[in-house]
Amino acid sequence: MKVFKFGGASVNSIDRIKQVANILGSYQQDDLLIVISAMGKTTNALEKVAESFYAGKKEEALLLFHQVKEQHLTTAKYLLVTRYLECEQTLTNFFTEVEWLLHDKPVRGFDYYYDQIVCAGELLSTAIVSAYLNETGISNTWIDVRDILRTDDNFRDANIDWSFSQQQVDRFVKPLFQKTRHLITQGFIGATDENESTTLGREGSDYTAAVFANLLNAESQTIWKDVAGVMNADPKKFPDAVLINDLNYSEVIEMAYYGAQVIHPKTIKPLQNKGIPLYVKCFLDPALPGTVIHNQPVNHLPPIIVIKENQALLQLKSKDFSFVGEKPVGQLYHLFEQLSVRPNLTQNGAISFTFCLDDHPEKIQQLALEASDIFDVTVEKGLKLLTIRHYEPGLLSTLIGENKVVIQQQTPDTVQVLMKQEN
Repeated sequence: MKVFKFGGASVNSIDRIKQVANILGSYQQDDLLIVISAMGKTTNALEKVAESFYAGKKEEALLLFHQVKEQHLTTAKYLLVTRYLECEQTLTNFFTEVEWLLHDKPVRGFDYYYDQIVCAGELLSTAIVSAYLNETGISNTWIDVRDILRTDDNFRDANIDWSFSQQQVDRFVKPLFQKTRHLITQGFIGATDENESTTLGREGSDYTAAVFANLLNAESQTIWKDVAGVMNADPKKFPDAVLINDLNYSEVIEMAYYGAQVIHPKTIKPLQNKGIPLYVKCFLDPALPGTVIHNQPVNHLPPIIVIKENQALLQLKSKDFSFVGEKPVGQLYHLFEQLSVRPNLTQNGAISFTFCLDDHPEKIQQLALEASDIFDVTVEKGLKLLTIRHYEPGLLSTLIGENKVVIQQQTPDTVQVLMKQEN
């Protein structure tokens, strides 16, 4: 039994959905649990719906959601013939879930509404792909992942209830393989014990697939992407990026921690716990070998480059020149936990604590406001964080270029530079 995950880029057009079917057609004799993301930029579009709704712009939110509806209905019309009406009814039910909420007024926190709205993307995409596969002779059963993966109510970054989810997998998922070899479900989302939708963090579909691989004791997990495998840098930014054929769990965890987008940060642990290999393969050319990630030592890796744009730097100084010791730093990390933010770089001085993190304006504002009870706070935005593992001095200076270095930290293996563009 294997777990496959197809990301948004693999289902963002009619031709690519057909390519997914071509790939799955080669595995008709295998038991597969298939996790599929929202189509293309749907998650971004639904985020705008959530933002408009929370800002009290109901008509704008409904208009933006109407565009999402039309895109999915159009895709279904082009793909389906005999199963279109059935699929349309399924899609309409999911549309209604969101529209019912949009006609209300927000009385809870933004993250709650974000999850109720954004989760629709995966539900819509999987309904369409499942119908298309069945229509083309690739028999499958569609599962609402919210019935299987129980989470807490930490909206936008929910934690899996492993014990309950295992019970659901044993009770409902495993028996389905006696009916069809292929099961289709959603990535990125789950539900609380009160049936409120949750999300597992951006790019959480990789993690969903790993959770299922663990709970099903799968022989492997494969992530199908629009690149040849794991590269040493983003090929869209670095055309000379090279393929890394072999990686181990530890290296990938480090890469993910520093922001490499190829694997979700939480994906590796469920696989590592049971020694399940992870393959990263190209859905555009399935014959390519891709990358295998395992538990064996790997040597002579090339420099691995990660760049995170849109970074905000917060500089906190004690108000009375007292040392910034364990207690105030502990209070600060408690704030991080409350707001579900993670600093990408930190620096502790005698009377100051400096850190950078992704620039989510609403979280930055709240963090700065609450931290101002303890510190004098200044915020600087528009920065970029460069991380190089297995770095070379010449490469570092080349990548810094004409930028101004704000903070630089390095170990024998990894260097990080927070920088801003000189005017």
